[in-house]
Amino acid sequence: MTQSLQQLLLAYLPLVVFIAVAAVIGLALLLSAFLLAYKQPDPEKLSAYECGFNAFDDARMKFDVRFYLVAILFIIFDLEVSFLFPWAVAFGKLGLFGFWSMMLFLAVLTIGFIYEWKKGALEWS
Repeated sequence: MTQSLQQLLLAYLPLVVFIAVAAVIGLALLLSAFLLAYKQPDPEKLSAYECGFNAFDDARMKFDVRFYLVAILFIIFDLEVSFLFPWAVAFGKLGLFGFWSMMLFLAVLTIGFIYEWKKGALEWS
């Protein structure tokens, strides 16, 4: 090995030691929990738990469409904010193409917002 490669590998030695120590501690904690755990559950612990009473419906039931509309609403506002900040920072360098492409993006988000509004996702009755 050349001297520069050996120095490079020596510079990464603390990182390798740190990862090895973390792996050993993690495995020790997992193994100790597995070995020391109480392994005789009673019927009460094995029963289904849902707020203190048995489940009254199937877990694979269909959700109301409003749950999906709220998720779409979150994505609309989350995307809008996450793309507006970098655009605002670089606004001076983008020119007219950057301006109109963001206006098109905001128009698509506005159409999605209007769709949400018409479907009643903003009404919590």
